[in-house]
Amino acid sequence: MFAVLAFSLCGQTSRAQDASASDATAETTTDAATADDAPVSLDVADIALASADARAIRVASAADAWGGPRQPGTATLSDRVVAYDIDVELDPVEHTLDGKQKLTWRNRSDVVVGSVYLHLYLNAFRSEGSTYFTESRERGFAFRSDVDTEEGDWGYTDLTKVEQNGAAVSWEFVHPDGGPETDLTVVRFDLPEPVLPGASTTLDIDFHAQLPRVVARTGYYDSFHLIGQWFPKIAVLELPGERGATAPRWNAHEMHLHSEFFADFGSYDVRITVPEAFTVGATGKLIGEPTVADGKRTSRYVQHDVIDFAWTAFDRYGELTGNWSGEGSPEVTVRVLYPTEYEDNAAPVLKATQDSLAYFSKTLGAYPYDTVTAVIPPYNAGEAGGMEYPTFFTADSVDDYEPDTIGAWALDFVTIHEFGHGYFMGILASNEFEEPMLDEGLNEYWNQRMMRERQQDIRIDLPPLKWFGIKPSLASFDMERLGARLAEGVDGMGENAWNRYSSGSYGSVYSRTATTMRDLEDLVGREQMEAAFKLYYERWKFRHPSVADLRDALIEGTGQPDIVNRVFESQVYGVERVDDYIVKVDSMRQKPLLGLFEDDNGEIVETTEESRDEAMEDARKAWKEANPEAKEDAGPYPWISHVVVRRDGDRLPAKLKVVFEDDSEEVIEWDDNARWKRFSFSKPVKIRSAQLDPDNVRYLDMNRLDNSRTREPNRSAVRQFVAATASVAQTFFALMVNL
Repeated sequence: MFAVLAFSLCGQTSRAQDASASDATAETTTDAATADDAPVSLDVADIALASADARAIRVASAADAWGGPRQPGTATLSDRVVAYDIDVELDPVEHTLDGKQKLTWRNRSDVVVGSVYLHLYLNAFRSEGSTYFTESRERGFAFRSDVDTEEGDWGYTDLTKVEQNGAAVSWEFVHPDGGPETDLTVVRFDLPEPVLPGASTTLDIDFHAQLPRVVARTGYYDSFHLIGQWFPKIAVLELPGERGATAPRWNAHEMHLHSEFFADFGSYDVRITVPEAFTVGATGKLIGEPTVADGKRTSRYVQHDVIDFAWTAFDRYGELTGNWSGEGSPEVTVRVLYPTEYEDNAAPVLKATQDSLAYFSKTLGAYPYDTVTAVIPPYNAGEAGGMEYPTFFTADSVDDYEPDTIGAWALDFVTIHEFGHGYFMGILASNEFEEPMLDEGLNEYWNQRMMRERQQDIRIDLPPLKWFGIKPSLASFDMERLGARLAEGVDGMGENAWNRYSSGSYGSVYSRTATTMRDLEDLVGREQMEAAFKLYYERWKFRHPSVADLRDALIEGTGQPDIVNRVFESQVYGVERVDDYIVKVDSMRQKPLLGLFEDDNGEIVETTEESRDEAMEDARKAWKEANPEAKEDAGPYPWISHVVVRRDGDRLPAKLKVVFEDDSEEVIEWDDNARWKRFSFSKPVKIRSAQLDPDNVRYLDMNRLDNSRTREPNRSAVRQFVAATASVAQTFFALMVNL
C-alpha cells in the first residue's frame, strides 16, 4: 500500500512484478541445480532489520567475525562483499546526475536471501516529510550552521530501472526506524532470483539524482559540486557473532539528521563525465588519461577495500600536490583542490595532511591506500566542509590565512580531523548510525593527541584581553572539556546518533569521548593506552568493530580490566557526572586532655583548664628557647588538620595534595568507592591548602574551581583578576565549540 502512495508522491512508477514472483516468503526456484538440472526447492529466510533503538553493543564480536583478523600477505585488504561499477554524468547547470550502476553483492550468510535493502540517502533532502527534516522540525534538532532549504533547493534520487539478470525487480520503501511514511531513504528490493549462501548476484540499476543546495554534507553551490551519498548503496547484512547479532539481520537505518553511515567493504570502479572545463577529484586513483568528446571529459577512478565513494567537480579549482611515504605504506600522492579565493589555505592543508599521514601511521598503523584528496570548498559553500569519505575529505577555510592565529589552528585541526576519519570511519568502519563514539569520538581523541604532540595550543586573540597585553592560550584537551557537557547527565557516549536529548547532546559525542579517553589514558598510562589502540586497530581494521570490541582491546592492551570496565560502565553504557570537590580544610591545636588521669605515681589527678594552660605555656617557652627560628604557631603541641572531600557522580581514582605551613607536602591516592572522605594529619604546623587533582589531569571533572581550598580565605586582587580572565576565555570557547 505504501509503495504506491510513496511513488505517487514522488512522481515515480514502481517496477512492480506479479505478486507471486516477488513473494520472498514462498519456495523459490534459483539458478542452483542438481546434476540433471532439476530445480532445487529452497526456503527463503525471513531476515529481520536492526532495532530502531540499537545502541552501543555490550557483547564482544566473535573471533571470526567479518572473516577474522586480516592476516599479513592476504590477497585483499578487506573481505570484499560488494562491487560497484558505475557510469555517471553531471549536469552542472541543472545540478543533476544520471547514472548506470552494476551492483554485485555476495551473500556471506548460511541462509537464502530473497530481499535486499538499499539506501537512497539523497531522498533525505526530497521534502520536509523525510526523517531528516522531521527531526529538525519536530524535535528542534539542527545540523551545524543549520542552512535553510529554500524553494528549488531540494534533492532526491529516482530509480529508473532495477533488474536482476534481465528480470525486473520490484521494490518498496520501508521505515526500519519507524520514521514517517514520507521518508524514502531506505528501499527493499524483492529479488526474482534469491541468493544462495556464499553466492553472488548482480543488480543493474539506472538512477537519476537531483543534487540539493549544500545544506548538509552534499550538494552544490553555483558551479561547485560535492557529491557524497549519491548512488543506491546496499545495506549491511550482519551475521551471528558480529556486533551483537544472534541471527542474520539487515542493518539499514533511515538517514537521520545526525546519523552518518555504515557500509560493507568492497571495490569501486567509477567513470565520471563532466564538462571539459571542470576539474574532478574523487575517492581512489585516476586510472589512465581522461577521455574527451563533445566538450565533455570522462575520468575513471578505481579504489578497492573501501566502504564508500565520493567526488567533486568545479570549474574554478586550483591544485596543489605533494607526496608522503612511510614504513608499511605505499607511496601516497596527496592532492589539494582549492578555490582561488582560498589559495593561501592550500599549503597548510597539504602540510597538515602529510603530518597526519605520519602521525596516524606511527601511532595506529600503516596507511594502506596510495592517494589522499583534500578539498577546500568555496565561499558560501561552507556546509560542504568538514566531511569525510575514504581517501577523500573536505577541509575548512579561513580568510587571509596567518600562522599562529585561531583561524590557522582551526584549519589545521579540521584537516587533521577529517583525515583521521579515514582510519576510524574508513579503515575500522564502525557503525556510525548506532555507535557514533567509535568514529567521531575516538577520532577527536586521536586528533587532540596529535595536537598535543605538536604542542599546538589555541591562541586566544580577543580585543578585551589584547588591551591589557594578555595573550593566553588553551591546550587542546582543555578545549574538548568545554564542549563535553559534563554537567548534563542525559545521554551516555554509547547512545546512538538519533535517539538524543538534543543536537547539543549529539555534538557532545565528540568532546565527551575525547575527554573520557584522555582521563582513561591518565589512569592506565599514556604508553599503555597507545599500545591498546594499536592492538584495536590491528585486530579490527577492515572488520567493523563494536564498542564492546574496543572495550576488550583496551582491557587487553592496558592490562587493567577494573579501570577500563569502570569507565565504560559509567561513561559509555551509562552517563554519570564526575564532580570531586573539597568541602573543608581546618587545623586545631592538639591540647592535653581535661579530666581525671593516673599520673606516674599511680595517683588520680584532675587536669583542669587552668592547669593545662599553665603546663602548655611553660612547654611553649621552653620550646621557643630551644627553637628560636621556628614559625610563631609551631611548638611542642602538634596541630591536628582535616581535609574533607566529596564525590558527586562517578567515583574515579584521584590524587589529593596537602601543603602545610612549613612548605612540606603530602600526596594521597584516593582510589576507593567512598562518596566522601575525611583525611587527618598530625603535624607541628597547620595545614595551608589542599587540592584535588593537583596535576589537572582529571578532565571529566565538571567543575575544577572547587578542587582546591585554603585554610584561610584568599581574596587577593591577583587571584580575582586571573579568575575573571579564565571566565572570559571559558565563555568564549564554550560559545565557539557550540557554534
